[in-house]
Amino acid sequence: MPDVSRTPEEILLADSVNYLGPEARGAVVVASSHGGIYAAYKAAASGARAVILNDAGVGREAAGIACLSYCERLGMAAAVVSHTSARIGEATDMLHRGVISHANALARVVGCVTGTACAQAAIRLKAAPLPSGKPPAYEETRFIISENSGRPRVVCIDSASLVKAEDAGQIVITGSHGGLIGGRRVKAFNVDALVAIFNDAGVGIDQAGIGRLGPLDERAIAAATVAHTSARIGDARSTYHEGIISHANQRAVILGALCGMSVRDFVERVLRRFGS
Repeated sequence: MPDVSRTPEEILLADSVNYLGPEARGAVVVASSHGGIYAAYKAAASGARAVILNDAGVGREAAGIACLSYCERLGMAAAVVSHTSARIGEATDMLHRGVISHANALARVVGCVTGTACAQAAIRLKAAPLPSGKPPAYEETRFIISENSGRPRVVCIDSASLVKAEDAGQIVITGSHGGLIGGRRVKAFNVDALVAIFNDAGVGIDQAGIGRLGPLDERAIAAATVAHTSARIGDARSTYHEGIISHANQRAVILGALCGMSVRDFVERVLRRFGS
């Protein structure tokens, strides 16, 4: 499917909130991104009427459903589907199989409640009011943790979409889920990083939350996910400082990754190996 498409009922589907453009204004959006703050900000900034995201296992400090209260403060209806009902990163699967696990008050008023099929919930959200507030600027989405001559840089980005060409060969810590966008292996990561770290989003149905690991192994990129209960999804700083590795591909294992290891310890191992 294309990055953004419409159903016959005029529901806007997006494999990632990062793909939303002018067509989202006033629309009900079903986006298969996690339901964290960064995703909520992108959905609200698009001007959408309402949004349905993936609960990403809920996770640490309920970060996977932080969109609900964030959107409610802006007068925007929002809901999330259970990560065990539909693949994170795939909006079509979410529409067809997703089941609502949580919804904010504005969504519940129009009948988008726990247990509702995603497709039906999206239709009901067409009756939600347009948001009354504007999202505040989202700050510090990209920053450098370590930049020492002769060693790889350690770059933190709250969304994998913020990766730059200059990050090739570097250690990139993301707040993003570890699922494939639209199920496309070619979209696993946009640069050939040395290391890429994601959140496992509760792993979920079809192990979708760790779908990037295999394709990145084929590209000789060491990739791992942190347990969704250990770090706040959508927050790269939390991934780096608090994340505990839950899954790793073979290339990451070769570089010293172990399940149960902290991200910081793994990064230090890599830096020692590649330091001058």
